[in-house]
Amino acid sequence: MRIGVVGAGALAVRGILPHLTQDDSQSHVRVAAVCDPAPGRAEAAAQRFGIPSSFTSIEELLDRGDVDAVTIVSPIGLHHEHGKLCLLAGKHVHFNKTMTTTVAEATELIDLARDCDLRVVASPGEVLRPHNGRIRELIAEGAIGRLAWAICGAASGTYHEDESERATPFGQEPIDPSWYYRKPGGGPLYDMTVYSLHALTSVLGPALRVTALSGVRIPTRMFAGKPVETDADDSTIITLDFGDNLFAVSYGTPAEGTETFFPTYFGTSGQIVDDLLDGEPFDYPGRERALGAPDLWSRISWPLPHVTGVHREIDEQHVFEDVMQLVDWVAEGRPSPVTAEHARHVIDIIESSYRAAETGRTQDLTTTFDLA
Repeated sequence: MRIGVVGAGALAVRGILPHLTQDDSQSHVRVAAVCDPAPGRAEAAAQRFGIPSSFTSIEELLDRGDVDAVTIVSPIGLHHEHGKLCLLAGKHVHFNKTMTTTVAEATELIDLARDCDLRVVASPGEVLRPHNGRIRELIAEGAIGRLAWAICGAASGTYHEDESERATPFGQEPIDPSWYYRKPGGGPLYDMTVYSLHALTSVLGPALRVTALSGVRIPTRMFAGKPVETDADDSTIITLDFGDNLFAVSYGTPAEGTETFFPTYFGTSGQIVDDLLDGEPFDYPGRERALGAPDLWSRISWPLPHVTGVHREIDEQHVFEDVMQLVDWVAEGRPSPVTAEHARHVIDIIESSYRAAETGRTQDLTTTFDLA
């Protein structure tokens, strides 16, 4: 598969391009083109990673890039526009999180892909992680008694301002993170809590309704000595209703750290935290592949099917896995469990939470998805 990379920012240069240009990837996928509107950035990426073509616009990439598929790594607020252009051009699409910012946008893309007989994989593929599947089974088996509630979420801190890829210019200027703090698509829910919500719903299934409180806690940030004004909410607390009086809490905040990025499940006689059952490791398919992993993120990423060899040493392993899910789907005709419908449901949670905070009223969710 010849793939185009839409966006040459921090995520692309840190993870996607290093993974896809490894020798062991070349029998499955080749990066044929990259585009980015920032001066010199796509050209710099092409030179660093040996990519044949570079462009300053997505239109040029689609017209002259000779690609079969794209991975969209542009700012989240542009994902709908860019995804629609790619589908209309007849390209299969991998969306980096989050696929869109609204349910209506996601539905339009899902319908368009279906009508054009094209494949869409929408990150983050938390449903792929074997430990999440095993957690679902453990809860159903009563390993922690009757599940009472769960909590998950993310804290942004100064993460994007401090990323090493932004310390020096790439192309002709630094990779500016300002969009992370602006609408549409900015804020920790779309950027980071989306992982937590995908993991939670991969275990508990679709939620039914939400309520929330939300606002801007840090009105001004700094990057490269200049102020960055925040207009996207950076402090949100969500309560989710999964039915039968099963509730969960999720959050996105500007705090410096968090202990519940991956969901914690509390039952009447025990709890599951990350990949531990009552403080002890539990077994799941592929767990032996995680032996020797240096941290939790690696421990739950190494069992992913494509994260082998050198890919264990490169950041953003989960994103690489999601791209390869698209590659395999197109090549082998085997649908991926990482579905656009699941992504749309998480978007529904986020969008409805903001609406609940604005109106002071609980919001019924209008979407669902099927768990494999």
